[in-house]
Amino acid sequence: MVEEKIGVVEHFFTNINVAAIKITNGELKIGDTIHVVGAHSDFTQKIESMQIHKTEVKMVKAGDDVGIKLINKAREQDIVYKVPHEGNNI
Repeated sequence: MVEEKIGVVEHFFTNINVAAIKITNGELKIGDTIHVVGAHSDFTQKIESMQIHKTEVKMVKAGDDVGIKLINKAREQDIVYKVPHEGNNI
């Protein structure tokens, strides 16, 4: 499965580990998994919360600016990919 480019990190707030991400394509929901990639960043995490203007949201779409708490440090211009959901492989 191919990851879909969903957005770009515009700013990272080190003191609270939150990235301001510009959503450029598609949509993102709570529970989705993202992959953050840059010159010094490369990690995957599940989204547990998102905010727009300090208000919790469950979904964002292209054109939105969203804050997402991250498990690792991101840097400006890092690319954010949406990792496709895997089907039941049981």
